[in-house]
Amino acid sequence: MPNTYLPKNIATYLSKRAEAEPWKINGVPSRGFTGAVVIPSLAEAANLPQTLESLSQNPPELLERYLILIVVNQRADATATETADNRDTLEALPRWKQQFHLDNLFWVDAATAGGALPAKQGVGLARKIGLDLSLPLLNYRNDDPLMVCLDADTLVQPDYLHAISRHFAGTAAGGASISYRHRRASDQAGQSAIDRYELFLRTYVLGLELAGSPYAFHTVGSAMACRASAYVASGGMNRRLAGEDFYFLQQVHKTSGVVPLAGTVVHPSPRSSHRVPFGTGRSVGDMLSDGEQRLLFYQPVVFSIVGEWLAYVAGNTGADALSLLNGAALISPVLHRFLEQSGFRGSWDNLQKNNRDSAKLMTSFHGWFDAFRTMRLIHELSDQGYPRIAPEGAIAPLLERAGHVAPASISEQLEILRGLQGTV
Repeated sequence: MPNTYLPKNIATYLSKRAEAEPWKINGVPSRGFTGAVVIPSLAEAANLPQTLESLSQNPPELLERYLILIVVNQRADATATETADNRDTLEALPRWKQQFHLDNLFWVDAATAGGALPAKQGVGLARKIGLDLSLPLLNYRNDDPLMVCLDADTLVQPDYLHAISRHFAGTAAGGASISYRHRRASDQAGQSAIDRYELFLRTYVLGLELAGSPYAFHTVGSAMACRASAYVASGGMNRRLAGEDFYFLQQVHKTSGVVPLAGTVVHPSPRSSHRVPFGTGRSVGDMLSDGEQRLLFYQPVVFSIVGEWLAYVAGNTGADALSLLNGAALISPVLHRFLEQSGFRGSWDNLQKNNRDSAKLMTSFHGWFDAFRTMRLIHELSDQGYPRIAPEGAIAPLLERAGHVAPASISEQLEILRGLQGTV
């Protein structure tokens, strides 16, 4: 008999927030999976088999415990090429299921007539469809099942599922950011572009870490996971066309916590793409078209300002909003103006009123001054006095603050940062 037990929190989410018709899984998988790996796929007939093959190299005893769910998707305005490619993918999936011995491989048709995504939707909704459809198929009787996000052009290692399972067995946090390392590009120009982009991502996280921000973790859509309870507590995956990973992990962190997951590495594609308005593919494509100056780095001073502000609040939790704003003005007039425009005065009063304990107050403060507000402040500081610069002037000071002498080349700097951030 299939396991039909659903905890109240899961059942409530499914009834109120989950994606419903017209999307369905192509068959009726047996219930009882301890985890699900959800993979959105848009015109990936050439790449998805490689991803599935890499998954198939994981131990059979772990593979049999995970549902692998492909969401083949496109919008109504998809190109003829995307439509044909998705049709090829749907036709090939039964063959790939046998070829790679993935008995728990299933898929959702969100591409053909009646199932295509609404206009202005994309990878966020595709992830949400897969994650929501997975929820009723998980086993909640003995554990809190795991939900893993992967991409159709991303390779995993044979230790992937083991590292994920081991990580969540040893942490109370509900979410995880998995170590990643972009694959090598096919030519030197592409390699230089992807190295620069990954270095930009890693430098940003290092800057946040040195500033003492609790949001100093990577938000890469193909490299994140969470418990089922954390997924529903966060409200589920958002439907954004791009940046869905950033906002999802931000919300998971607020409700359940996010910590880095080491012990394995996922390998996203280095290719360029213009499917979404920002992100890896767009940035790489822009650099290949217009030169690497299209991607400049934040000045180290902006992270210092963020760090001074966070430390000032932590050291003055009993102060009123006006006192904190006066302190912010001494740190940076731009910071002061940003806080005023963001409504900090009224927000801090409410935070103090509802959190008498200083530790709880700081948790609530970081819920207000979250990853998005932190990024907005960094952008404001960059626009109002500290314009972005080439990586040569941005990375060395941060690495020195972290206790490392910065080498000259970007590739060497990238290797140091990979090591600092747990990527082997």
